Amino acid sequence: MIKARVLPTGIGSLPCVDANQALDLVFKYCPQVPFWPQLPKRDPREGMVAQFSENLPCIRMSRNGVFFDPQRKENELEVFYAHIIENDTDHFKITPDFARGLHSFYERLEKSDYPDIEFIKCHVTGPFTFAAGIQDEAGKALLHDTVFMQAITKGLGMKALWQIKTFRKFGKKIILFFDEPYLGCFGSGFTPITRETVVSVLEEFTAAIRSEDVYIGVHCCGNTDWSIFTDVPGIDIINFDAFSYQDKFVLYADDLKGFLQRGGIICWGVVPTQEFDGSQTPELLVERIEEGFKRLIAHGVKRELLTEGLMLSPACGLGTLDAAKAKGIFKLLSQTSEFIKKHF
Repeated sequence: MIKARVLPTGIGSLPCVDANQALDLVFKYCPQVPFWPQLPKRDPREGMVAQFSENLPCIRMSRNGVFFDPQRKENELEVFYAHIIENDTDHFKITPDFARGLHSFYERLEKSDYPDIEFIKCHVTGPFTFAAGIQDEAGKALLHDTVFMQAITKGLGMKALWQIKTFRKFGKKIILFFDEPYLGCFGSGFTPITRETVVSVLEEFTAAIRSEDVYIGVHCCGNTDWSIFTDVPGIDIINFDAFSYQDKFVLYADDLKGFLQRGGIICWGVVPTQEFDGSQTPELLVERIEEGFKRLIAHGVKRELLTEGLMLSPACGLGTLDAAKAKGIFKLLSQTSEFIKKHF
């Protein structure tokens, strides 16, 4: 188990245009688990689908966003899989044009020691959210194309491995989150995929990037069937919106009990994002977490399993907000972490 000890971290996106301004927030408020920030307001290429699209077969970027271009499909798939077979992670690197925050984060880590760092957090968009965001020539999401769904899963896994390889030099354990907001609607008519498919794809994805010094987390900010994540052996951390969906989350107490018993931990996204208005306090947020604890404990979950690996985060990414609101959210996150350490 990760002995997280109430460590705060972020989800990914920030509203800053300047990478160094974003990193100032990250290192000030998440010093033990800093992360590289996505900066979608800086450039459309930093959107959560576009950012990881480089060198994936038949996927292009234009002024109007990411699109599918099947003209050289067979050739591009052949070249793509050649790099996969060779385990050529450098071919799948994320360049500065698509992730200025990632490269500035790396440069800052090179220049300073940052002794408080316990984990370096990286992230990639999950295969379902990525594939759902791109349509084929017939107007159907690539999610329903088995050939390209497989390629996307492998390609995103390689981008995760490239990040792990890149940041491993700093000698810290790495947390790799994959973000799956699309699965927040799983089980509804908006996500016409089977449970078996979701679990199978995520098992393949996580198995490809597992190693001893890497912990894999999933972020889903909606209301989903949380057992699709607890049933994937490769997932170590589940991050959810504890401000808006905690009552739904704890309904999966039996599944979460097994997840925690095998060493998994929960990252409580208890600090509101869209709902943040400055009136929320650490006491209020801790009270909300305690309510969740009580519900889970009533179903046989041991309290120490909930507290030993406790992590905190905002409910979701902050990329659509303004900078002042993002700073307030991070400040509240840090204050809530300190409050729990002091009083519990």
